[in-house]
Amino acid sequence: MDAERRLFLRCIASALATALILGFAGGRLDGQVTNYIVGPQDVLTIALFDEQDLSGKYTVEADGTFTFPLIGRVKAGGLTLRGVEETLRKELSNGFFKNPQVSVSVEQYRSQRVFVVGEVRMPGTYPLTGDTTLIEALARAGSTTENSAGEVLIVRSRTATKVDGPLLPERDGAAEVIHVDIKELQSGRPAQNPQLRDNDTIFIPRAELVYVFGQVKDPGGFPLQKGTTVLQALSLAGGVTDRGATGRIRIARVVAGKKTELKATLDDVVQPGDTIIVPERYF
Repeated sequence: MDAERRLFLRCIASALATALILGFAGGRLDGQVTNYIVGPQDVLTIALFDEQDLSGKYTVEADGTFTFPLIGRVKAGGLTLRGVEETLRKELSNGFFKNPQVSVSVEQYRSQRVFVVGEVRMPGTYPLTGDTTLIEALARAGSTTENSAGEVLIVRSRTATKVDGPLLPERDGAAEVIHVDIKELQSGRPAQNPQLRDNDTIFIPRAELVYVFGQVKDPGGFPLQKGTTVLQALSLAGGVTDRGATGRIRIARVVAGKKTELKATLDDVVQPGDTIIVPERYF
């Protein structure tokens, strides 16, 4: 495993550790996410100071409301947690309590989700907490596999319509596609770790292959990352054997539908589908 991939996996591990500390892995952040937009099927934990009988868990129904003692139906759908708190505080102040202290948090996130598909270890649907970032979603999905390409695609619907499943990149412009370079994501800068939205699909494409044959220790096809040189491709194949002629390496490449053989140096950048051939030395 190269240094860059080890660094990326450490970033993923760090993000997962942070998520676990916050309770993210269990689907709960104990009220710390204040900008989360409540939706149907979310389960809210509502605490009313000195009023244990009114405190408890309440499920938001399909119409975005839930029933609360004393005041009846309460609208929560479309509001932030602080918005729900303010609504309850206002209603409870209307003839019930002088200065009610209300706290609202999310027990279970059910209304918003993201899809993680492609070259990750645990693809699936994951709850969205309101401030979930790309690297956190990848951490939930177990990180990328060794066959992943050098970028991540965030596929986002251009409409507000709820989708039933993952969206895949298409050429007709039906969805917005955000490209995130893995190396840039490794940098740790917030601008390179975008915040996700409801219904986003995180798609990790499979890397295209480069083939290495001839006098190498482990010939075959290998995932190709952007900017890979002939020397790096040879290292993927275990390096050149004692009988290999590094001065006469050739690249077989299809150009305009025709197979062409090119002379290659160790610093040349290879292309998807290239076949690197290392011939045997004359003596």
